[in-house]
Amino acid sequence: MRSRIATIIGCLFAACFAYGGEAMATTTGGARLWYRAPAEGWLDGLPVGNGRIGAMVMSGEGRDRLALNHSHLWRRKLQHRTNPKVAERLPAIRRLFFAGRLAEAGDAANRMLGSQRIHGVDSYQPVGDLVIGFPGHKDVTDYHRELDLATGIVRTSHRFAGATYTREVFASSTHNVLVVRLSVDRPKALTCSIEVSRKADAECTVTTWGERERVGLVGQFAEPVRFAASVAAYAKGGWVQEAPPGATLARIGVEAAEEALLIVAVATDDDQGEPRAVCSAHLDRVGRTLDFAALRDAHTTAHRKLYERVGLRLGPRRTDDQPTDQRLAQVKAGASDPDLQALYFHFGRYLLMSCSRPGGLPANLQGMWNEDLKPPWDCDFHHDVNIQMAYWPAEVCGLPECTLPLFDYVDSLLPNARKAARDLYGGGGVFIPITSDRWGKCLKTAQGWDEWTGAAAWLAQHYWQHYEFTGDEEFLRTRAYPLLKDVVSFYQDYLVPDPRPRSRHRGKLVTVPSQSPENRFKGGCQPVSLCIGATMDFELIHDAVTHLLAASKVLDVDTAQRPRWERLLERIPRLQIGRHGQLQEWLEDHEEAEPGHRHYSHLFALFPGNQITLKRTPELARAARVSLERRLAARGGHTGWSRAWTVALWARLGEGDRAEKHLRHLITDFATPTLLDLHPPRIFQIDGNFGGTAAVAEMLLQSHGGEIHLLPALPAVWPEGRARGLRARGGYALDFSWSAGKPTQGTIDCLIGGTCRLRSATPFEITAAGERIDVERPEPTLHVFKAWKDTTYVLETREEGK
Repeated sequence: MRSRIATIIGCLFAACFAYGGEAMATTTGGARLWYRAPAEGWLDGLPVGNGRIGAMVMSGEGRDRLALNHSHLWRRKLQHRTNPKVAERLPAIRRLFFAGRLAEAGDAANRMLGSQRIHGVDSYQPVGDLVIGFPGHKDVTDYHRELDLATGIVRTSHRFAGATYTREVFASSTHNVLVVRLSVDRPKALTCSIEVSRKADAECTVTTWGERERVGLVGQFAEPVRFAASVAAYAKGGWVQEAPPGATLARIGVEAAEEALLIVAVATDDDQGEPRAVCSAHLDRVGRTLDFAALRDAHTTAHRKLYERVGLRLGPRRTDDQPTDQRLAQVKAGASDPDLQALYFHFGRYLLMSCSRPGGLPANLQGMWNEDLKPPWDCDFHHDVNIQMAYWPAEVCGLPECTLPLFDYVDSLLPNARKAARDLYGGGGVFIPITSDRWGKCLKTAQGWDEWTGAAAWLAQHYWQHYEFTGDEEFLRTRAYPLLKDVVSFYQDYLVPDPRPRSRHRGKLVTVPSQSPENRFKGGCQPVSLCIGATMDFELIHDAVTHLLAASKVLDVDTAQRPRWERLLERIPRLQIGRHGQLQEWLEDHEEAEPGHRHYSHLFALFPGNQITLKRTPELARAARVSLERRLAARGGHTGWSRAWTVALWARLGEGDRAEKHLRHLITDFATPTLLDLHPPRIFQIDGNFGGTAAVAEMLLQSHGGEIHLLPALPAVWPEGRARGLRARGGYALDFSWSAGKPTQGTIDCLIGGTCRLRSATPFEITAAGERIDVERPEPTLHVFKAWKDTTYVLETREEGK
């Protein structure tokens, strides 16, 4: 007994924060979404996922519905299409642009440069539903449902007829199954039905089946694409009402039990075998060692390994005594609740680690959760901000492995992307279109939006950032550097000198056709204006070329090519300030047709890029601020993801109060009661969740520009708090607290080694292993010191003059 008590005490001490003696649970373990009312529909559900299998859990009084997904289940009916060879048409189209005939030239580009007649990509599809019915359960009391972010378990309970009924649901990454436990606190009181089905779909043949204690469905599209879901039921203290041999209904029941355990397997053609057989094999493996506690412990251990890397507390400790929807309603009414903003931050991390794991596909427009046969925008991969925004929080929040599905997906595009560059534009390198699906054929499938060449450059930024945060030179050499070379190779061929004799840009290398996604100007073509040289193109080229040069130096390769890359940078137009003092969105100062447009494409250089910074380019930073203010004055930021980008942009401008104001709007105006991000009118689109999480991190810690900046955009409503585990470029993990708006103490774990440049409003004394280290202070707020790999540096308040 004593040894057990000692173990428990030791675990409690280990869970405490490095300083202050405050339990880690205040920054991670207390984060949960909870409600006293049942889910009325899919948007009220609580998501679980393991990167391959996902479910939206909609608990009710007498019926629970779990909408099932598999990240690899996509239609494949449009894959007969190929890109035409149209590069020979490009010179004539460019002549129209240079002649000033913008609308005519844009229309010609949209018609003649390879857009498919059949629009759209293949869509992401739902698997079906697992429905658990509790006969007679009406007017229940003490209803409670919650999602514990720290464990990844959805738990629902209610009282009926003097007994408490409980359901627990999680998606196990260790066993690759969905686990559902049903229990009751009174013997023989658990009776329920279990059914698997899929909504009617004229384009999918679904067969349901039952066999003893198992039920399931098998689906097949005409393409063919096959999938299956199977459920095995086990009862304790009662029995499973088994399906008879050869049953064609996927329905069984549990009778007079104390507990039931449901194991759900889902598979597609990608799982190396016939899907139903794959499901059966999963169920057999789990069934041989069936033990709920073991399944739960394995799941929570793996889940916590990722989730507990980062913690955050904003403001004083708050008791979790109000349902999340009530707290949201109070903030909408004007109350301040920084802890709800911290919960939103944690929820974004949870969603990313639930839908993007090694071996799976990257997050689509809804992550991996979708119930619609025809989902909005096909639940596709949008490359002009949405998929990138999904991964903004990955590195800074210590989830680098969650980016691997993104890199695997982009790598899978590259063979087709090289062919597309040749066939569509007659050049080398890679062309990745504005949208795609899991099959990655690099087709132009959105006429009017297709003529944008920046997707590959923007995606390559994530490769470089992965290296910046992790220092993984093997990744840089084998994956990031080749992609950066391909991106720059494309632009070396695509850029042309501006031949217009009266143009102030004459002789500069420009992109033609060009687009600022997805905006338009007066006098341009519809629905998106094409032009000579949208600003974002030059920002993306600058980003790719500077990273290529830096990578070349790190790897000590391609020395002879560097001068050519440097000349390319010198020959593209500089960023310009327009008539309103704004950062120009296009090479010419066109008048915007929609001043409040949702995209901030030309502000890429401010965030997520770093070509524009407050210190290095103050005039451009002021111009970017004017652009942002003008957008917002015209009611910009009117989607969840756009408002999340707004928060991040204000954070980069050092405007903490403005960033927090828009963070509140993001949560109150563009989130469901379960905090899922919304696109008007009321469409779940997950990128706003991810962008909001990244923006909160950006308010607390920035590491671009060669230095780490603590609290660069702290709002007045967060006067005290603590962050743990946030990552910085250069391979640093930081824990720090603050009070009265200034850092008070902290630690820096150096994971790579190098010169650490730390900016903080508080002067620190820095020690390692109890020894004071030498710190240079070239500026009052800047600390510069040599940091050694695998060393922890302690930051303690330093009194001036001592």
